[in-house]
Amino acid sequence: MSRNVFNPVEQNLDISSKIVVGLQRISEAFKVLLWEKAKLIGLSPIQIQLLIFISYHKAALCNVSHLAKEFNVTKPTISDAVKVLNKKKLVFKDRCTPDSRSYLIRLSELGKIVVLNIDDFSDSLHTIVKDMPEYEQESFYKTLSTIIYKLNKNDILREQRTCFTCKFYSKNDSTHYCNLLNKQLYSSEIRLDCSEFENEN
Repeated sequence: MSRNVFNPVEQNLDISSKIVVGLQRISEAFKVLLWEKAKLIGLSPIQIQLLIFISYHKAALCNVSHLAKEFNVTKPTISDAVKVLNKKKLVFKDRCTPDSRSYLIRLSELGKIVVLNIDDFSDSLHTIVKDMPEYEQESFYKTLSTIIYKLNKNDILREQRTCFTCKFYSKNDSTHYCNLLNKQLYSSEIRLDCSEFENEN
């Protein structure tokens, strides 16, 4: 029998395999929560994710090219989702950009109301994490942020706004430091989605 993380025999012999399968289960739970919300309001999971992202991020990130990278899908997939949202009058295209061929995607007033009813889809997962002891949350977060950083470095997750890849971030020995905020960062303060992020390159 082949050695594979999805082989239960292999999992019993290797904790790293158990962790990978555990991450897959959490990913499946996230999909389930998204689909449950999607069925309730007549939108697809990607459409829900787009509405929430646009609601909480600066306009410069809300274009087709960036959103495709953000959600690791193709530009046509984003364009199709935006067409549906536009048809439902939840978003509109703002062509006030230097490039006349591109546009920013903004929420309409109706879109803002809809976001208030959909951005709670992950609440049950958040409650489970929140109930963990603080030291377990901090340890778990440190591990997660490291995995996400390495996935980004391996071009598996293309778009990340984490401290580790920001030009303002530096590290001396085991000390994290933000040169924009001029402060030392604890592991729990490392951001996964920073609004002040600027690429290190």
